[in-house]
Amino acid sequence: MTSYAAYAALRAQLATLTTEAFRPELADIDRLPTLDLARLMNDEDATVPAAVATRLPEIAAAIDAAATRMAGGGRLIYAGAGTAGRLGVLDASECPPTFNTDPAEVVGLIAGGPPALVRAVEGAEDSAELATADLAALGVGAADTVVGVSASGRTPYAIGAVEHARKAGALTVGLACNADSALGAAAEHAIEVVVGPELLTGSTRLKAGTAQKLVLNMFSTITMIRLGKTYGNLMVDVRASNEKLRARSRHIVALATGASDAEIEAALGTTDGEVKNAILVLLGRVDAPTAARLLAESKGHLRAALDATRG
Repeated sequence: MTSYAAYAALRAQLATLTTEAFRPELADIDRLPTLDLARLMNDEDATVPAAVATRLPEIAAAIDAAATRMAGGGRLIYAGAGTAGRLGVLDASECPPTFNTDPAEVVGLIAGGPPALVRAVEGAEDSAELATADLAALGVGAADTVVGVSASGRTPYAIGAVEHARKAGALTVGLACNADSALGAAAEHAIEVVVGPELLTGSTRLKAGTAQKLVLNMFSTITMIRLGKTYGNLMVDVRASNEKLRARSRHIVALATGASDAEIEAALGTTDGEVKNAILVLLGRVDAPTAARLLAESKGHLRAALDATRG
């Protein structure tokens, strides 16, 4: 196939995608006052949560499957190109400070590697082979979950990642913003959030990007809740790596226990600053070594560990 013919075929394919559709009613938006443009964008963004809501059953099923794998020692791996890849890397990078995960437990892969986070890497998204190499380097296997992220649902890097992961026995999820996408078809779990054409034709960092961010927020947060990383709505596995988080740690212990400042300081002192352990010390009235043992036996689930102190 000649280069011209290849581009013609690609243009024809893109023309079928909702995310690439042209909206003639917006052809003169560059003439609008700034406030009107801001209102227009805000109105567009307001439609995204409703689109996500239509896919909640699929999202929940994928999360439950991923949480089961992670509970058995597996990893959560996002793979995407461009905006989709950056969103996956962002979500992964926020898990260690928020949920005290090891950086290797939730991983974000972007086509072209770390340089692609700040500068487009030409041709990287078009390479399924690059995705295969990236996942092979991680040694992806049956315990893992791989989430391919692509607004169009046709990005070779994301599809290649899912196809390689599925062959390796991993759980696979395809997150796209077009219905009946190639990515969704390649994955065991398809999550296709159709947000419609963008304000700027084909600029999928807008509504599509917002939809992907909302779904990824759900995916990591609810998975971590299922894994016992929270106690109610408190982030009891937060890693106190700076002054703000150290203050938050003390506030979390206070909210969970109602203990005095002196009691909280003492508990955190005996547990090396581990919030979950300190709460168990205070509520379960056990010493720090016992708290550590009970949490290990309950696989980190604070409620189960507390029940053990009352049994």
